[in-house]
Order: sequence, then C-alpha cells, then structure tokens
Amino acid sequence: MIFRQLFDHVSSTYTYLLADEGTRDGVIIDCVFEQHGRDAGLIRELGVTLRTVLDTHCHADHVTGAWLMKAAFGCRIGLAAVYRAANVDLPLAAGATIRFGAEALEVRATPGHTNGCLSFVTAAHDRVFTGDALLVRGAGRTDFQGGDAQRLYHSIRDQLFTLPDGCAVYPAHDYEGRTASTIAEERAFNPRIGGGAQEEDFVGTMRNLGLPHPKQLDVAVPANLRSGKPEDEDAPAEAALAATPSSGSSGSSMSWGPVVRTYAGLPEIDPEWVASHRQEVLLLDVRSRAEFDGELGHLEGAELIPLDELRGRTAEVSADKPVIVVCQTGRRAAMGTAILAKAGVTRVANLAGGMVRWRELGLPS
Repeated sequence: MIFRQLFDHVSSTYTYLLADEGTRDGVIIDCVFEQHGRDAGLIRELGVTLRTVLDTHCHADHVTGAWLMKAAFGCRIGLAAVYRAANVDLPLAAGATIRFGAEALEVRATPGHTNGCLSFVTAAHDRVFTGDALLVRGAGRTDFQGGDAQRLYHSIRDQLFTLPDGCAVYPAHDYEGRTASTIAEERAFNPRIGGGAQEEDFVGTMRNLGLPHPKQLDVAVPANLRSGKPEDEDAPAEAALAATPSSGSSGSSMSWGPVVRTYAGLPEIDPEWVASHRQEVLLLDVRSRAEFDGELGHLEGAELIPLDELRGRTAEVSADKPVIVVCQTGRRAAMGTAILAKAGVTRVANLAGGMVRWRELGLPS
C-alpha cells in the first residue's frame, strides 16, 4: 500500500494518504483546508485516483479540506452520519467498509471525544487511524461537542485495544512531534487509559484536564458541518482552490491560468496551455546562450536571462504579464520561479517538463 503521513504545523494535524499500489485508487484522511495545495500536489505526483476523502470526526481546531478535494478530484466525502453534515456523500456508521482498489478500511465507531468519532482500520489490522479518540500517550478531550469520558473509555477499550498488539496507531493530532505508536504500547504506557487503568481513573483524569477551548472552535465546527465548503454557496470550486494559501501568495495571482502547485510547493503550468496563450504571457528562458541557440531551440519571443544571472537582473523582468520560466527539463526553471517569487513577481510559473516536453508534444519552437 502507498502510505504517506502529512502534517499541518498550525493545528498540529496529521493527514494520511493511502492508495492501492496496483490500481492507484486512494483515500485521504483528515485533510486540512489550508494544506490543499500541498496534498493535491502529492496526489497528482503519485498518480493516485482519489476515491474518498474521510474525516475521523467534526474537527474543532481546523477546517477540513474535504470539499476542496471533492471539487478538485470528484471524490466522495465520508463522515459519521450522526453529524448530519451537509455535502456528505457517505454518511458512515460502524461496520461500513471503504474500498479503494484491492485495499479497504473498516469503520469503527469510537465516540467520546465527540459523539461522532470514527476510527478506520486497514483490512490486515496492521494500521488504525484513530482521530482524536486515542492519541499517542493520550486521548481526545471530552468536554465539548457531545464529549463523554465514559463513552470514550469503552470506545478505546472495546474497539481499539482489541486490535493486535502490533497494529500501528496513527492519530489525528500530536503536539510533541510523536508520529505513531502501537496498540501494545498504548495499552501498556498510555498515562490516561493504559497500564490497567479503570474507568474511574480515566473519567477522573479527563474531567480534570483544564484545557482552554480550541481557538478555531467557532469557525471550524460550522465550516466542518458543511464539509469545509465556503459560506458563499455560489463560490465556484476554482475560486475556493485559488483562495487556498498554499496555492500562491494571493488568491488573484493564480487566476490567470491553470497553475498547478507541486508537492514541493512550486507552481507549474501545462505546455499545451502556454502554446495556445503565448501572446498573453512573458516567456523567460533561464538556460545558457548556447542552449538557447542549440539543438532544442527556444520559444519564439522568449527573453533570455541565464539562471546564474537572474537574481541580479530580476528588475528586468516585466510583471505586466504572467511570467513562464523555461529551461531544458523544468528543473532550473523551478529555481527561477522561486527567485522571481522572492523578488515579488506573483504571477509566475514553471513550464512543466521544459523544452524537452515541449518538443515531445510537437509544439512550435
């Protein structure tokens, strides 16, 4: 199975991408609205066909990226049915199965942190995605959103601690840099519920945590009951995607063309779009003069500033039109886009695949 663990530093949220190696069908769990550009870039680069976006629960500390994922990839949104949230395609309950290629996730109800918490278990019972029910050496708070310490105790004991000892535990959050654990570890060492703790021990501990309410509570919960869809019901998907901070320095800077943000965080644009919009953009070649006049040729009207000189010559690059940076394969051009962005050029993208890809497509040079 393809497996990636991603992290949002603002909310300390873990996002998980899983996909079947053979079919590349996949699911993503607990994605964050502001990280959509990063996560979508990884999905595209790995060639994953996203089938389902899942949330372990209605989060109170961040807005889900579920609606953005559906807008970008046409996938289904899955969330616990008890929330009655809008825009949900798969209202989930205990016993449901989420299939992606030859892989599957079993849905287990683990309420207590909220009344709708779910955990997702792989078919081999070697991984469990516990949301905020069971954390690494902790458990999710139970003092709001229908939380109940007694319910959480039984959820963990009956639904999670019954999994195999070696089953890896992947939580939705961690605030100390811990990435994963195992059922055996948590059963033995979790200070809230491990080591033979009884229900009274757990409930007493949870009722006396004394934690402040999440800063995003009033924003996140209403948004997540819409599956992360913006309040403006008429907002097109493209506008929401452009508004995502990870997609660029400003919403308007990415609206000029179909710019794709790579997992490395770099803006790329398809050569075929550039070929049909050449009069609307500035073409900037960052190769050497010899390469510019060499075997691959160059694009008509392209300006030449070798990459070695670009930092000292950014003032020569007009910002009147979007800038498309060109090199042999796109690698040096990626650095060129970073240099220009740092210099304040907001409408800039790397020609994906460079001149090699341009020639492979038979586009005019």
